[in-house]
Amino acid sequence: MTILKRIQTSIKTSIKAVVLSVCAIAAINTVAMSAVAAQTITMASTTSTEQSGLFSHLLPDFKKATGIDVKVVALGTGQALDMGRRGDADILFVHDQAAEEKFVAEGFSLKRYPVMYNDFILVGPKTDPAATQGRDVVVALKKLAASNAAFISRGDKSGTHAAELRYWKTAGQDANKGSNYKECGCGMGPALNIASASNAYALTDRGTWLSFKNRGDLAILVEGDTQLFNQYGVMVVNPAKHPHVKVADAQKFVDWVVSTAGQMSISSYKIGSNQLFFPNADKK
Repeated sequence: MTILKRIQTSIKTSIKAVVLSVCAIAAINTVAMSAVAAQTITMASTTSTEQSGLFSHLLPDFKKATGIDVKVVALGTGQALDMGRRGDADILFVHDQAAEEKFVAEGFSLKRYPVMYNDFILVGPKTDPAATQGRDVVVALKKLAASNAAFISRGDKSGTHAAELRYWKTAGQDANKGSNYKECGCGMGPALNIASASNAYALTDRGTWLSFKNRGDLAILVEGDTQLFNQYGVMVVNPAKHPHVKVADAQKFVDWVVSTAGQMSISSYKIGSNQLFFPNADKK
């Protein structure tokens, strides 16, 4: 064999070795990436659970218990449910029971699980120009409409927005909220920022309010009405609708969050001495 042929043969052997090494590395990376992907679920959730800081407290406890990461997409409840309908989420953590039950009835989930609750509150200027202060949210909204007071609504089909619209309807003011009623189409935090900047009234969940720092002249004016009860639930997206859903890992989150460990994690989340959410997975 000539020297030239020996060199050519050696080069071909080296190229084959490099190609095989690259293929092996690519295969290993693919397996590793698949393993990582299998240990991550996507959760569509209401903004209040994120903006209140609950998930920063809760999800590390879940990962410690299961090794599963949770990617949270924070939206209004209506948008979160739509994500589930499209199959863009594995699990939903939301707070509009009527809409959740409709979601199950449509076959997009097999079961809704109650998890926790807090309450809604009406906030507004400390001077309370519409004289709303008290315990009755319906009476308060009637006064807001009568005085044409500035009111900032989320207007985003969220659970909070749905509750607000129910209260306006009960007050008989759903078609006459006043010309100073404004919809921001935004999350709870931004809505409160607008209310603070414009000295307007707003309906908020207590958890977001307790974690909200830019209160300005706003204060709680209406609280304690039983109508202001705010229930949260979780649902796994039905794999019969969307086969790619990571149903096993999503169910692990459900099983954990309704367990003693998950419920204790929820109850232990506080800002100062204030507990933001109250576990009630045993609610029938």
